[in-house]
Amino acid sequence: MIKNFLSLEWKSFLRSANFGKGLAIKILMGFFVLYFIAMFLGMGLMMYPLLKKVFPEQDPLVIVNNYLFYWILGDLVFRFFFQKLPVMSVKPLLTLPVKRNKIVNYVLGKSVTSFFNYLSLFAIVPFGITLIAKEYPPNAVLVWMLALILVTLCINFLNFIIESFSAEKELSFLPIIILTGGLFVLNYFNMVSFTEMVANGFNAIYKTPILIGIPLLVLMGLYLFNFKILKQKLFLDSGLKKEVKVVNASNLEWTKTFGDIAPFMQLDLKLLWRNKRTKSSVWMLAIGLFYGLFFYPQPMYQDMPWFFAFIGVFVTGIFLINFGQFIPAWDSGYYKLLMSQNIKYEQYLKSKFTLMALSVAILFVLSIPYVYFGWKILLAHLAAAIYNLGVNTHVILYGGSFNRKKIDLNQKAAFNYQGTGAVQWLIGIPLLLIPMGIFALFYFLIGFEIACLSLATLGVIGVVFHQKLMKTITKKYLESKYKMIDAFDQNN
Repeated sequence: MIKNFLSLEWKSFLRSANFGKGLAIKILMGFFVLYFIAMFLGMGLMMYPLLKKVFPEQDPLVIVNNYLFYWILGDLVFRFFFQKLPVMSVKPLLTLPVKRNKIVNYVLGKSVTSFFNYLSLFAIVPFGITLIAKEYPPNAVLVWMLALILVTLCINFLNFIIESFSAEKELSFLPIIILTGGLFVLNYFNMVSFTEMVANGFNAIYKTPILIGIPLLVLMGLYLFNFKILKQKLFLDSGLKKEVKVVNASNLEWTKTFGDIAPFMQLDLKLLWRNKRTKSSVWMLAIGLFYGLFFYPQPMYQDMPWFFAFIGVFVTGIFLINFGQFIPAWDSGYYKLLMSQNIKYEQYLKSKFTLMALSVAILFVLSIPYVYFGWKILLAHLAAAIYNLGVNTHVILYGGSFNRKKIDLNQKAAFNYQGTGAVQWLIGIPLLLIPMGIFALFYFLIGFEIACLSLATLGVIGVVFHQKLMKTITKKYLESKYKMIDAFDQNN
């Protein structure tokens, strides 16, 4: 049965509309994997001699055990935000003579194969071999290494439980932040010494190998608890009954001043406010608006005016970037229905453009108080806003024609990478790096004012040729229309 499951997932990957992009992303991620492997391997090899050099009077193994509590907390947080839990399209299987136990065991077993479970081995194994080479008892060292592996798997299944209970919540990251933050605070203020407890536990396992049964029992308990949770959710009608919510209707009459694009703007505004994922685009406005406060108060950045353009593009274009990069994937749930209506595609895209352009103008006005840190900052923000308005709005709309990944608007908002593909990675180059490069080039060759003028000029050119650019972008969307419909029909 496991062979059949693997075969189905392999076919799903090969036959997906995103096969090319998915393969490219996997190759890119492969380089990151090799980088982290090299980092952990180097850490495992250098840990013993480095600790012996810095703390010559102490046992390196005891020192490592004293810091394992922080490793557990860090691993748990890192997994929650970056580890993608194994998912299968199980509903078609529920109508077939396949036992639910086998499906659940496969999903849980697949989580064990995650790269995160093996990464620590590249540090544990070299360090363990070094200990054995330094005449530590081989049996005790091997049991200690096995205990670390079991704890790693416990973290894997604990993360599974936390994800299961927080997936439907809007602020899904709060449970993990509260849990790890609470443990850290209790330990930091010596209310409960978790550092000492964990260190004593591993020291005891090292000295008394029979105690390895404790983490093994914990692992079995977490596995069975996960098994119970997943099996309870594995029904065709699970999730059909949803919580009834009262929709707060807003007065959107003001949008009628935009003429024939008003209905589309109303749909976008309702979409932004009524869904978990799109709400994050609204809340990100505050983060983007105050982004400059991380840099401008610091004297070192006052001597780096060429960097002002990057901050300006980000501050005035945070909504444009966060919302625009997923056009038209926001509408993927009903894209087929939308495309079957008697509407002009240009009106649909124009409404998106208008929404982004309005956000740029509003954010620039709200960022005017940054003039407190110097008039050059205000001038750079103005040039960046004009560039966003004339260039980046068109760039991001054109990039959207290559989107092929569906977005579930009801999924959690925080650290949700659904819908993210190669397009979202590559679009950052023309959006952020190119304007900063142009600004820096003119700044170092001529001066600050000319650098601002260069960005503003490009923006003005984009505004002047707006109609022609929109026709080109619309043509590209029409060419990709049926490819996007087909891609949005797929769940992977």
